[in-house]
Amino acid sequence: MKKFLLILLLTLLSPSVSFADRIKDLVDVAGVRTNQLVGFGLVAGLSGTGDGNTFRVTGQSLSSLLSGLGVSVDGPVSEFDLGDSLISLATQFAQQPWQTDNVAAVLVTAEVPAFAKPGQRIDVNISTVGTAESLRGGNLVMTELRGIDGQVYALAQGSLTVTGVSVDAAGSSVEIGVPTSGRIPNGAILERLIETPFESADHFVLNVRDADFSTANAISTAINDRYGEGMATAIDAVSIAVRAPSEMSEKVGFLSDIELMEVDPGEPMARVVINSRTGTAVINRSVRVGAAAVSHGTLMVRIDAFNDVSQPGALADGETVEITNAEITIDEPRNEMVVLEPGVELQDIVDAVNQVGASPSALIAILEALKRAGSLKAQLVVI
Repeated sequence: MKKFLLILLLTLLSPSVSFADRIKDLVDVAGVRTNQLVGFGLVAGLSGTGDGNTFRVTGQSLSSLLSGLGVSVDGPVSEFDLGDSLISLATQFAQQPWQTDNVAAVLVTAEVPAFAKPGQRIDVNISTVGTAESLRGGNLVMTELRGIDGQVYALAQGSLTVTGVSVDAAGSSVEIGVPTSGRIPNGAILERLIETPFESADHFVLNVRDADFSTANAISTAINDRYGEGMATAIDAVSIAVRAPSEMSEKVGFLSDIELMEVDPGEPMARVVINSRTGTAVINRSVRVGAAAVSHGTLMVRIDAFNDVSQPGALADGETVEITNAEITIDEPRNEMVVLEPGVELQDIVDAVNQVGASPSALIAILEALKRAGSLKAQLVVI
């Protein structure tokens, strides 16, 4: 029975057959994008798995938080002369009004979708930055989320959902997942509108996700055929500029009609992607192979050792000794060489590799050898 190959085929159809795709599946509208937010906060209510006193930022942040809420956080007055710098430094480290075993300092991140309005909720991710062991059972205290411009755009708060578990007892520990990171679905409320150029733009720019001159030309041609010559202009292999209506209500309907239009995209670049760690090879439908002969074979060397006893003759003056003998055999499978004709397609490559009985790791070696020999008409990407 032939060995199975871990080959993920993007498609088994002939590259001569093409399918129409919606424009919305091929492009992104410039300016219609998500925005990232980040904040620093505290998670309280942990069961002794917080930062403790080893991460002083947690204590400082908690002091600032309570001070802002009108809670006095002054420590006891030292009986020593604070003029002494060493004693003063020791006092700063020694004065700790509370324990922070149940509190952890965290970073909070979120992504704001395009056109999100104030009052809408977004998901947030929480990760520890100190020595906390787990965030399970914690509650995020109100945290400001800021953009790259330093402005506050959202406020996050709520109970964490943590899937990771860490158990430590009697010198043994078991950890499943990552207990130091969590998530709060709908945990932040947007407080400020993020402006976009969509309303004031006199042109829409459609950016093709996979740069290709043929695809950009097909999109611009399809738009011009429906709305008239000059409505769309292909700027380069990525961008297509489309004239936008003047009224906002018309812009939404106009762009919706364009996104639902179907075009025949250009053929993708012939590419073979190889993951050497997992032994996975991905071959797209545009891959061709020139004339080549493929042969794959491995030598298996087997050494069997066995013990024996050398016994002297009855009248011989000798001693009985132990002897170790070894038997060496070499096995070489008989794999026939497969000849690839010029211009063979994807299915032919897969059949040929299966015929020589190649394993996933051997498949990678064969593809690399074909590329080095100049027979593989594709870009070889190793990740």
